[in-house]
Amino acid sequence: ERLFLKLYEEERELPVRIFLDASESMSFGEPRKFDFARQVAAAVGYVALCGFDRVTVVAFPDNSEEAAIRGSLRSVRGRKSSLTYFKNLGKLTAAGSANFNQALRRGALEARQAGVAVVLSDFLDPAGYETGLNALVGRGFQVKAVQILSPEELNPLTYGDLRLVDSESGAVQEVTFGKFRLKAYQQTVSNYCQRLREYCQKHGVHFFSVSSAESLEQLLLRQLREAQLFG
Repeated sequence: ERLFLKLYEEERELPVRIFLDASESMSFGEPRKFDFARQVAAAVGYVALCGFDRVTVVAFPDNSEEAAIRGSLRSVRGRKSSLTYFKNLGKLTAAGSANFNQALRRGALEARQAGVAVVLSDFLDPAGYETGLNALVGRGFQVKAVQILSPEELNPLTYGDLRLVDSESGAVQEVTFGKFRLKAYQQTVSNYCQRLREYCQKHGVHFFSVSSAESLEQLLLRQLREAQLFG
């Protein structure tokens, strides 16, 4: 006839939503940004599946030809699903023009409950990134933003009179790019990445900027683990 109080920890399923930028711009570079992004998505998804969490990959923009594949990457559960998960990720292609903010906003609204949101993109949408990231944060997600840029974007090796064509919009821009302008270009890129970093820090988003040529192990084992994305 004594009162006992039992204390315990309840482990609940943690939804992990991976927003994968599959726009045409992600096919740029060597190694391709999209290939690196898929590797990160594979690693993050595998760790989550091994932890009995539910994984959903949201690839954008929409692609009707890949509807079945993309459907199979939603609400994946269990370690035994890993091999199929890897195969389906490998079948995704990068094409079309993405609306970054719309994709993240829609993904936030579709989620039944908040969890971890991993955003894999080059974050080079002309419309910006603020609205999309705000939607995830406002929905209560723990947001991890991984910006992936190619070596050619960080350190161009092509000089002279160039005719540049936007891979998504088709817009054409003629420029004269000499070696003396390289430092100015690199400073512009650095400033853009720094503004993105500061925005993420201000809104509680863990931010990482990596080259597609960077060691995947370096990103996964050190940076993402420090952000408590991995155990």
